[in-house]
Amino acid sequence: MKKDVRVYTGMLLFLLGVTACLYGAFCTSEADTVMQKAVTICLECIGIG
Repeated sequence: MKKDVRVYTGMLLFLLGVTACLYGAFCTSEADTVMQKAVTICLECIGIG
C-alpha cells in the first residue's frame, strides 16, 4: 500500500513538472525573448550585429 502511494505521488509530481514546462514554453513570450537575445549575442560575437 505504501509503495502505491509513492508511485502515484511520483507520477503526479512528474506530470505537474511537465505541465509547468509546457506552460512556460508555449503560453509566455519568454522563449521568443531568450531566442532574440541569443541571436543578438551570437551576431555580435562574430562581428555582424
